[in-house]
Amino acid sequence: MIQPRRFDDAGQAFPIYITVVAGLLFLAFAYLAVGQAAANRNGAQTAADAAALAAALDTRDKLADEWADNVRDPTKWQAIFDGSRVTLDGCGRADELAAQNDAGADCTPLDGLPPGYRVKVRTNKPVGDSIVPGTENIHSMAIATAVIESLCEPELPGEGADEDELPKLTCEDREEWTLDPDDLSDLPGPEDLFDVHLADRQANDEG
Repeated sequence: MIQPRRFDDAGQAFPIYITVVAGLLFLAFAYLAVGQAAANRNGAQTAADAAALAAALDTRDKLADEWADNVRDPTKWQAIFDGSRVTLDGCGRADELAAQNDAGADCTPLDGLPPGYRVKVRTNKPVGDSIVPGTENIHSMAIATAVIESLCEPELPGEGADEDELPKLTCEDREEWTLDPDDLSDLPGPEDLFDVHLADRQANDEG
């Protein structure tokens, strides 16, 4: 009578088991490496977004200040709202925000209208050691563009209006601002006058 070959079968199955476990471990480490890279890219994109928005918000506030300084001279309003009367010097704020997010920034003011900034950041820390060769030297990069656009349109006074009468402002977030030249204590703020938003974003890795 032939006996079952239990031990031989078990011995043959053991190497297969080891191979399967090793393969699963390799896949787990590979997924971990992919997750590390994705997290690094997300961090870079966050840094780029924050830097670009910070630069644009800095310039938006200066545009609003310029409008407030010239509120009694409506001939300058349209140029201010168009953004053609602005010095694009907000890259210092972009550098600060990138540094706070552990990244370096390359900030470029955008020519033309609407005004804005294009910021490219590179993470200071690489992806780190992983099962994938070379990741210890790979840094994530991201690009973000933020622009400043007017929310308001001035409505010039009609014929026969008092020469000191100021134009009305029709803004998206509030139907109308009626400005009293004798009481300018309630002027719209920067967020009422201008919108700042991201116009483009992209992230990748580099060695």
